[in-house]
Amino acid sequence: MSFKASNHIRRLFLHSASSSSYKCPPPPPLMFSFSWGRIGFSPLRHPPRHRLLSVKAAGVSPHTFMEVTKAALARASASHESVAIRAENKSYSYVQLISSSLKISNFLCSEGLKTMQEGKNGRFSFAERNHGAGYLHGARIGIVAKPSAEFVAGVLGTWLSGGVAVPLALSYPEAELLYVMNDSDVSILLSTQEHRELMENVAVKSSAYFSIIPDVNSITSGTSFDAQSGKGVTDLLTNLMVEIDSLRRAEGDDPALILYTSGTTGKPKGVVHTHKSIISQVQILAEAWEYKCTDQFLHCLPLHHIHHHVHGLFNALLAPLYAGALVEFMPKFSVRGVWQRWRLSYPKDGSKADDAITLFTGVPTMYSRLLQGYETMEPDLQAASASAARQLRLMMCGSSALPYPVLKQWEDVTGHRLLERYGMTEFVMAISNPLHGIRKAGTVGKPLPRVEVKIITDDNEAGAKGVGELCVRSPSLFKEYWKRPEVTEESFTDGGFFKTGDTVTVDEDGYYIILGRSNADIMKVGGYKLSALEIEAVLLEHQAVSECCVLGLPDKDYGEVVCAVIVPHEDAKRRAEQDLKAAISLEELVNWSKEKLAPYKIPTRLFLWETLPRNAMGKVNKKELKKLLAE
Repeated sequence: MSFKASNHIRRLFLHSASSSSYKCPPPPPLMFSFSWGRIGFSPLRHPPRHRLLSVKAAGVSPHTFMEVTKAALARASASHESVAIRAENKSYSYVQLISSSLKISNFLCSEGLKTMQEGKNGRFSFAERNHGAGYLHGARIGIVAKPSAEFVAGVLGTWLSGGVAVPLALSYPEAELLYVMNDSDVSILLSTQEHRELMENVAVKSSAYFSIIPDVNSITSGTSFDAQSGKGVTDLLTNLMVEIDSLRRAEGDDPALILYTSGTTGKPKGVVHTHKSIISQVQILAEAWEYKCTDQFLHCLPLHHIHHHVHGLFNALLAPLYAGALVEFMPKFSVRGVWQRWRLSYPKDGSKADDAITLFTGVPTMYSRLLQGYETMEPDLQAASASAARQLRLMMCGSSALPYPVLKQWEDVTGHRLLERYGMTEFVMAISNPLHGIRKAGTVGKPLPRVEVKIITDDNEAGAKGVGELCVRSPSLFKEYWKRPEVTEESFTDGGFFKTGDTVTVDEDGYYIILGRSNADIMKVGGYKLSALEIEAVLLEHQAVSECCVLGLPDKDYGEVVCAVIVPHEDAKRRAEQDLKAAISLEELVNWSKEKLAPYKIPTRLFLWETLPRNAMGKVNKKELKKLLAE
């Protein structure tokens, strides 16, 4: 069965869609250049001109994330049962998701008009739509929700209305929520019913209008249709297409998203991404990792920040949706839940479930926990779990350095060499090990298509080899740091490359190796420049070490000395309790390290802790930890 809506899609994407024999359509071409006036809103400061020129030089045409919505409708026109999101045993089709997004968009625009007319909120900017409804002009819309269809509809609805989405973390204390909302000038705060009491109070304190995101199921009652026959889908899709086409649309360089950094180098900064940078990135990822409409992604990561987050928001949500895949949310990571979900996907009889998971991404700590859970299983369950995991198409890891022992054990158990890659809030993903080809342990791979990188050494020379700061130029680069023009300007070279602050080198095969943050993971000990990540990787090979953090502490003789903060393995702690001694002593660690590390790299100070202090992104804030240990 083919639908009338496919005629609209054919015109927009240069291909047809039919449900009689559905195949994944190619990603839509970058063919849209939408514009709308900037009436009465406080415009974002423009980035350095050289950066805009560098993007154009890369051959990327202006475009917006509206393409994702159109691509979703193309998929929906082929099958009215195409599922976009699965969460808490409920499925949400692309049609439902987009219909809900449009309703949220209409609400935001009508509320914007009402608020502006009543003069309640000076943060609103607004213009009239051609058909009388309103259109936001860069107004910031805060979104607080667990990973769900409602969160996705809230983001898409914000973009359809011309607003800028500001995802907020449920884990943030009130003070941090207020900081982000006030810093970004949030006009409307959207949240779900379960968080109403807390978020309504926060909205009042920040002078933002508060509203509930309706359940996706409850706001998609527009055109009814028979789920078996597809009756009514034609009209529904046609109506959705007409409504989308009636919207006033943003240009590629207009802001779409503000994500706040984790604040490891100071107060959190708002990173402004445009429609163009977002769609450029998801297209790069969908191509590099060959996302397909037949893929099903198990999503266990936060959505409010781009580092688990590059991960959670881009790698595991927006890029799969762009490809027409299904995203299944597991709102809270569960070792037992993940293994069980994989076993249900690929039963012991060798079959494959219709809803089988094909893609998974996580941070190193997740894989470490999954291995610990695997080790506690009975042999039969271990065999079933390992067999199921082997059937997934791709497993990825990022956010922080992956210890080699974890990578090796994971490969031994599941057969998967985890795909490591490198990204930052400011440009999402820039470097990746290959989908096909050699994935080298200890490296993050090579630059992705359309991404340029260079290394700048201490003497300010740019060269392909040697050790220095990694600089990136990409069509996915952010527009600016919100309200921080000086910081924005300082973050770029004259040639438009973003200075990452990460120290790297390149091996003989062109694979990039991250040595650490220039200001946190690089230590200067007695004239030697040392990588904390290198030393951490070695210490993690010790059988008594479960987790560790290495940093430099001030020393009057050497400048800095190497300090290790270690979380011992449970077995080591139990033996230590029985023997009434420490799980591992400094003397033992030093003697063990002599065969693996140069003398000047061996830790001279040791702290044993129950856990490592981590921020909301799962990262150790070494800057704060260094201050604490130095006191």
